[in-house]
Amino acid sequence: MGNQPRKVCENMSLLEAQGRPVPPEEPVRPQPLLIEPSKGWVALRLGDLWEYRELLYFLVWRDVKVRYKQTLLGASWAILQPFLMMVVFSFIFGTLVQVPTEGAIPYPIFTFVALLPWQFFANALSQSANSLVNSAALLRKVYFPRLAVPIASALAGLVDFGFAFLVLIGLMVYFQIVPTLAVLLLPLFLLLALVTVLGVGLWLSALNVQYRDVRYIVPFLVQIWMYASPVVYPSSLLDEPWRTLYGLNPMVGVIEGFRWALLGTSPPGAMIGVSTLVAMTLFISGLFYFRRMEQTFADAV
Repeated sequence: MGNQPRKVCENMSLLEAQGRPVPPEEPVRPQPLLIEPSKGWVALRLGDLWEYRELLYFLVWRDVKVRYKQTLLGASWAILQPFLMMVVFSFIFGTLVQVPTEGAIPYPIFTFVALLPWQFFANALSQSANSLVNSAALLRKVYFPRLAVPIASALAGLVDFGFAFLVLIGLMVYFQIVPTLAVLLLPLFLLLALVTVLGVGLWLSALNVQYRDVRYIVPFLVQIWMYASPVVYPSSLLDEPWRTLYGLNPMVGVIEGFRWALLGTSPPGAMIGVSTLVAMTLFISGLFYFRRMEQTFADAV
């Protein structure tokens, strides 16, 4: 093998000496890269998301811009939606029904603190569940980690959360409520909400590709889930061990964690551990199911 280039040169020199035409060298053609769908229960390959992090950033930015495109109030809806829901809930459940709160906390801010993570969860879940179907043209033409689509839809909801959090700060100043040192744990409760919405969103987005009934089920699921979560009432209405078992709904731990961190209510205790375990189970199982069904997305979407 090492003498082959020398023999080629000697043969070319011999042809030139004999006056014969020298055949042109054949260009080296690159071997085509064949991308095949994964089969079976494959590895998660989360490192691909880091390689395509710029695409993930642009998908998040796209979802933020599209959400309020051609709207009159624009991003103000991120503030108005939870604020108006707080007003309605305060009148119905706080004034008419007189649902109790913990301590002397005013009902409006008691509800708004719960609506803050809940609105993030509900909006992000609705967006991520329909993300693959809404990005059908992109999935058919370009190769990239499909996980980036529902993840970007969920991360885009953090922008709305940031706007609504500014209203919460104003309400806390108005009601003269000073948070305790537990407020330092608030990012962890927000992370728990993000893990929950990603876990459920990965399941629903993959199922929505195969069964378009999911888009009709999601609004009903979100509505039922809200009343199954302590948004308009405290979880302290339940006695142990039912209060701890109530944490099987992962949003229970998130909402009660927010109230504890911001309003100084009773700590969630073992409930937060149960909610974290359920959220992680949903997230990990959702990742594996999403990667399992990923090979069918381009054809079925």
